[in-house]
Amino acid sequence: MSRRLPEKLTAPEVDLLSPMLNRDGDTWTADFRGLTLRTALQPIYSISHKRIVGYEALIRAFDTDNSAVLPLHLFQLPASEAENLLLDRLCRYLHIRNYSGIRDQLNWLFLNVSPQVVTSGSQADSFFGQLLAKTGLPPHRIVMEIVEQPTDDAERLRETVAYYKKLGCLTAIDDFGAGHSNFERIWNLSPDIVKLDRQLLTRATDDHKARQILNGIVSLLHQSGCLVLLEGVETRDQAMIAIDAGVDFVQGFYFRRPSTDLDQLSHSPADFDHLLQEYKTRNQVTLDPTRQLVDFFSGFFDHAITKLRSGMSMQQSCLELLNHPAVSRCYLVDDKGVQMDDTLVSDAGTRSMDPRFKPLESTSSADWFRQQFLRQALAQPESLHVTAPYLCVTGAYMCVTLSLGYYQDGKLQVLCCDILANPTEQRS
Repeated sequence: MSRRLPEKLTAPEVDLLSPMLNRDGDTWTADFRGLTLRTALQPIYSISHKRIVGYEALIRAFDTDNSAVLPLHLFQLPASEAENLLLDRLCRYLHIRNYSGIRDQLNWLFLNVSPQVVTSGSQADSFFGQLLAKTGLPPHRIVMEIVEQPTDDAERLRETVAYYKKLGCLTAIDDFGAGHSNFERIWNLSPDIVKLDRQLLTRATDDHKARQILNGIVSLLHQSGCLVLLEGVETRDQAMIAIDAGVDFVQGFYFRRPSTDLDQLSHSPADFDHLLQEYKTRNQVTLDPTRQLVDFFSGFFDHAITKLRSGMSMQQSCLELLNHPAVSRCYLVDDKGVQMDDTLVSDAGTRSMDPRFKPLESTSSADWFRQQFLRQALAQPESLHVTAPYLCVTGAYMCVTLSLGYYQDGKLQVLCCDILANPTEQRS
């Protein structure tokens, strides 16, 4: 039976909303404008733990014929800001009631916060502290999801986030990577978890560069002190992209759809053993060619350094290296990281040059000490080192650098050789 909305909509508190909840067997439902509201939960998995670590609470609405009503249509029903606030609180009240009753007494509950609540400041959501006290759900099991949006009052946003943290809840920024998301908000709010927008994953599925950007974003977020959740995982390939990107948590239809059958959610194992085994197999295949470069080019480097030590010119000493179709450049660096003489460019390197980057071509006296390949070679001379593929600053193309430190007349210097990461790829 549907109950009328409370008349006092200016600040609906817990006791005012309680009559709008109904017990339905082992779960709770809520009434709103003739609709029945139910809680649906979608599991969130930790890749490393290989198990569920939380659930996102989502609202599901049904009309009098028990036909589903789209959430978009539900949230268009409120006729005022106060009624919109009521619906937000009613949904959270319902979710916490239901979550308090399921068997899982360990994992997190992710709750979405209405943008109106966020921009109204902490006083507008003092309701939530009352709700936790009434239901007895420990605040450390709650993750408050804040949707990224433009706001004219950054201070009020920080105040609201600080309020949730003071209660003992975790905080999460939702849909990062879409719309108005930016790292400044991450630094200002210091969320515990960042949920990446599914659009990042969609692009990474079809675009290798987007995949590299995704990996970089995850790395930056980790360095900012945030755990990272990737949502919208719908296929096995996307699950592998998530694993490769280094995210901590995943969520999506591939693992489990949202369900109103709350008792069955704990029986939602995901086969991470097979996924991780596939990742290990793929990763080994990916790493092998890089390591094979060391084995393959060791002889080339030995010959070149032997000739250099005998007094032959750089051009003569590196001729064999430069004649290899994958080699683009060879150059010498001193023990301070500063390049000695000009760079020797192979025919393959010449073909890879893009005239748009001509200002970067000359590297005489360039200082390479910041580069990891140079520091490794200086720290461990007489050993050939190799990098992962990276963007070469001399021409904005992807390359791999081999480097070997050796002593010439008692002075340490480093022979470096850039290998085209995609030697057959033509510039557009």
